[in-house]
Amino acid sequence: MLRLNLFTFNDFRENTYLIINEQNEGWLVDPGMYYPSETQHLFRYIDDAKIQIKGIINTHTHIDHIFGVSAVKERYNVKFGMHQADQEVLEYAESSAAVFGINFQNTPVPDYFIKEGESLMLGDDALTVFHCPGHSPGSIVFYYQPGNWAIVGDVLFQGSIGRTDLPGGSFETLLHSIRTHLFTLPEETMVYPGHGAATTIGEEKRTNPYCREEA
Repeated sequence: MLRLNLFTFNDFRENTYLIINEQNEGWLVDPGMYYPSETQHLFRYIDDAKIQIKGIINTHTHIDHIFGVSAVKERYNVKFGMHQADQEVLEYAESSAAVFGINFQNTPVPDYFIKEGESLMLGDDALTVFHCPGHSPGSIVFYYQPGNWAIVGDVLFQGSIGRTDLPGGSFETLLHSIRTHLFTLPEETMVYPGHGAATTIGEEKRTNPYCREEA
């Protein structure tokens, strides 16, 4: 069984997830470390726990989710995967950072692209990939059925949804992604978002003002 560890980094309070299997192998999801102290904290945790990092998988490539990708690639000599539809978002990362007054000049280069419906294997454990555009063109969700959880990036939040006013965003597309992919999962499925607290599919179906299902 896979287990999750959560770290919250940078001024956007972004959630970085560390997925670990029973062999102590790990994936990093959306490494968002910006400050050196954040990078040191994460690397110290990984090294002290003797976790063997196998790769980086990103839900999307907005700047707050990629700040730490290059550092992880260099430290652990691993590959970085993302959805191809987010390539243009990634290419504008430095310009996007400048809009927020942030100095960022270390845009990572993807090593491979993750596809809809693909099974990502960490040892014998598999994550299922859903393509959920709307927040960004290449937003993807990682679903782990045996553990009954999904890492959703900025697609869905507790009581909210991802912003759709950035380049490539679409409110209607995002709602369609949520309703056709996430709201078809079991209601007890835990939702681990890119910002803020975890929630469940059932809670969001009942109470989320943007996409709740009518009784």
